[in-house]
Amino acid sequence: MPVPFIMPKFDMDQEKATIISWEKHEGDTVRMDETVLTVETDKVSMEVPCPADGVLAGIKYQNGDTVPVTTVIAYVLKPGETVADLPRDKIPASAPKPEVAPPPLAEVSAAAVASVAATPVAVRMAKEEGVDLAKVQASGNRITREDVEHYLVEKVKPAGRVAVAATPAARRVARERDIPLEAVAGSGPRGRVQAADVAAFQSPHQPIFVSGDARPADVVPLIGIRQRIAERMQSSFQELPHIALTIEVDVTELEAARRRLNELAMKQSHGKVSMTALLVKITAWALKRNPYVNSSLVGDQIHLWRDVNIGIATALDEGLIVPVIRQANEKSIRQIVDALDNLTSRARDGKLTLADVQQGTFTISNLGMFGIRQFRAIINPPESAILAVGTMIRKPVVINERDEVAVRPSMTLTLSADHRVIDGVVAARFLNDLMLAIETPETLLY
Repeated sequence: MPVPFIMPKFDMDQEKATIISWEKHEGDTVRMDETVLTVETDKVSMEVPCPADGVLAGIKYQNGDTVPVTTVIAYVLKPGETVADLPRDKIPASAPKPEVAPPPLAEVSAAAVASVAATPVAVRMAKEEGVDLAKVQASGNRITREDVEHYLVEKVKPAGRVAVAATPAARRVARERDIPLEAVAGSGPRGRVQAADVAAFQSPHQPIFVSGDARPADVVPLIGIRQRIAERMQSSFQELPHIALTIEVDVTELEAARRRLNELAMKQSHGKVSMTALLVKITAWALKRNPYVNSSLVGDQIHLWRDVNIGIATALDEGLIVPVIRQANEKSIRQIVDALDNLTSRARDGKLTLADVQQGTFTISNLGMFGIRQFRAIINPPESAILAVGTMIRKPVVINERDEVAVRPSMTLTLSADHRVIDGVVAARFLNDLMLAIETPETLLY
């Protein structure tokens, strides 16, 4: 029997995944664990391995399609098997054509459509395009969407009608936005226009207008990672009672320690120690001293996590991703530097795995490199807190009881916390521990 190839479930709360690209195609020989396609979940892009050795057949979904998890997306044929061995409604468009074509009908009607073996999508497309299904040559045991598209392109277009291979969703979006399909470049198989192609299209002669608004605008569909970020942040801000506390810290001693560490790193040919790496080390130490800040509310129970897994908010072109440094409290500063460099590099190259972004217990969001002095971050569920780090600035401060003034580097730290789990006093103690370790780094040696 052909081996079903299902859309895998990578995460407990995952419901669907979007196909980014098929690395193998209909009829290709495949091997077990070989990458067959790349999909995008709500957290990260993933390569999907083949479940068996054989020939890939019966592909049901194309690039850009969003598929529920555990859905069969294709099959793998074993030696001696053919497409005829697939379930009857799963035979691909490349299957052998029938020897006898259906008899021609005089006009398109509901009765005529019902009398021809065709998939529901093919029937709907035929009705929308006014196509007589009896004139469409089936490529398998039933007429498919691809067969209707092929008929439109090969038979209808020469007669003077413009026809474009496009998905039903793409045709619907094109009608709603009054966009000519022939002007849209298709990214699907054999140039088929996808809904995302239409949504991203902008005419070179006319601006795209927001529905109900006369102002021109470039329209970017809210899909994929960007859509999931929007949903999670809205849910977090609406459902979690956020409190925010801000503290200003003197980073003179930490900067001096960083300078000495980098001098040592240069002698040993290691990578430079960043301020973020130092903050990860210090934050991990403070979280162990304040376990409620390193927790999650699960149902009616507060889980005080024993591991300190710190996520680092990382900006990508398509949105924000949070790779996690696991057991940061048990790592040396050198191990944290290496882990941070590795995760950041792979995040920007799109090579993170799902394990790289799971099981975080606390998040650091550092916008200091953009000159942002202070901001409030939204908690990343199911975590209970997030630390927002501002830029380092030099300013005059009073340094002793004699009111002597000196110019010192300082920065602000703002903790956003879930007030259901973390009281204001608990949050304040955590920030005070951070300040103690930043202003007196040798505290970490105790």
